[in-house]
Amino acid sequence: VRGNVTLPAYRGDIINRDGFTASDRAPDPTLMLRAYERAGLTLNFIRALVDGGFADLHHPEYWDVSFAAGSPHAAQYVRIVESIRESLDFVSAITGVESEVLRRVDIYTSHEALALAYEQAQTRRVPRRPGWYNLSTHFPWIGMRTAQLDGAHVEFHRGIRNPLGIKLGPAMTTDWLLGLLDALDPDHQPGRITLIHRMGAAQVAAKLPPLVEAVRCAGREVLWICDPMHGNTETTAAGIKTRRFDKIVDELEQSFALHADHGSRLGGVHIELTGENVTECTGGARGLVEADLERAYKTRVDPRLNYEQALECAMRIARHLRGGK
Repeated sequence: VRGNVTLPAYRGDIINRDGFTASDRAPDPTLMLRAYERAGLTLNFIRALVDGGFADLHHPEYWDVSFAAGSPHAAQYVRIVESIRESLDFVSAITGVESEVLRRVDIYTSHEALALAYEQAQTRRVPRRPGWYNLSTHFPWIGMRTAQLDGAHVEFHRGIRNPLGIKLGPAMTTDWLLGLLDALDPDHQPGRITLIHRMGAAQVAAKLPPLVEAVRCAGREVLWICDPMHGNTETTAAGIKTRRFDKIVDELEQSFALHADHGSRLGGVHIELTGENVTECTGGARGLVEADLERAYKTRVDPRLNYEQALECAMRIARHLRGGK
């Protein structure tokens, strides 16, 4: 709604366009074809980068942490980079070879399987494997808004063999979660289900433990991932959607501790980021404030960490895993 004009919501580039006109907001099926084309181009580009050594861990000196010079954690970040280099040198000295495993990575894709017409069109049987697979992504996930037990999205995901993710927000209950696990993983298959919690820094301590306990008591083997982005979204006085770096890290650190306290383990992190020097989230070693947001605010949907903030977040995770050293 803008003034006296009401239009359908912008649903993403696969459905409609973000311009505030009736024609832009009208659903356009041809956008699904463009999304398919762009997805293929992106995957091929990523594979070319990997083949060209983009993911080679033997050059941690390329990780520029100079931006954190004013941070109280700066010295620790430098030590982490140095320890990676020393560890790689040690492995090479002992084995006499540089491990190919550390030169490249396998890239897998994931997205919310929201537009069922798009997902169903790419679901089929594959050679030498039983069952049906959604080939639009390796790892589809279900959002809270479409996780109804009697809904079409749960029914669709129940019938495919891909590993599945389920987003868990503050409204998720133990009965609802256990019902989803029964529907989507009736055979208790290890690796089938990943639970992605996104509670927000203010609510994670109250909302996460009951879910972890319920899953543990039910004997379920799942992978737990923290999404510290979506639960920490806020809007500035100027109407700009943003996220605070400190809240993102706070939810991460709380999640590590809460899982440990309840006999569980946090197995992954979901971060929205870009390698560009955008100003969409406040905080970080540069100390971005709300006044900086308009300088390079490029996202049309959710605010992302920029290169420096993303690297700093990775360093904070590494610091935690090293016991704060």
